[in-house]
Amino acid sequence: MATTQPIRSKKKVRELAGYYLRLKEPRNYALIVLGVYTALRVSDLLRLSWSDVYDFKNRRVLGSFTISEKKTGKRKTVSLNRAAIAAVCALLSPRAVPGAPLFRSRKTGRAISRVQAYRIIRAAADALEMERVSCHSLRKTFGYHAWKSGVSPAVIMEIYNHASFAVTRRYLGVTRDDTDRVYLGLSLM
Repeated sequence: MATTQPIRSKKKVRELAGYYLRLKEPRNYALIVLGVYTALRVSDLLRLSWSDVYDFKNRRVLGSFTISEKKTGKRKTVSLNRAAIAAVCALLSPRAVPGAPLFRSRKTGRAISRVQAYRIIRAAADALEMERVSCHSLRKTFGYHAWKSGVSPAVIMEIYNHASFAVTRRYLGVTRDDTDRVYLGLSLM
């Protein structure tokens, strides 16, 4: 079985999210955008409710929210950038009420399942002929692009709430090309 990989191409990340935008499916679009920009595990992403991300009194998307991670039990505050806020805005509908799931099943009204989230991501990835992409790819994509833009791996490790750097290193998908660039690009004399 192949290991899930981060999506290394920014163009491919945009295409993956854009797939559902073109189909006018805001829930699926927001799932991908928030999956990439929050670095949350899919289990935590699917537990989000409208109350977590939207201020109903002032009618605005919140700039951040705090959750308890399902896997670790640790509290985590996540900030939403402009793209994530725009994705939440695209998802707004009359069904957006306090306590309602952000990623609502059309059939049951409850939050979509992990299996359904996987199907949503795989359908877009298959349509775009992308391999080794799953729900966890979204989380890994966040770290990979943060690292490539110069964010310290220690900060990424903190965002992921990883206990060891070895796990974070695997998430980043460090390749031989990455290490070669360091060797060949270093100039001290």
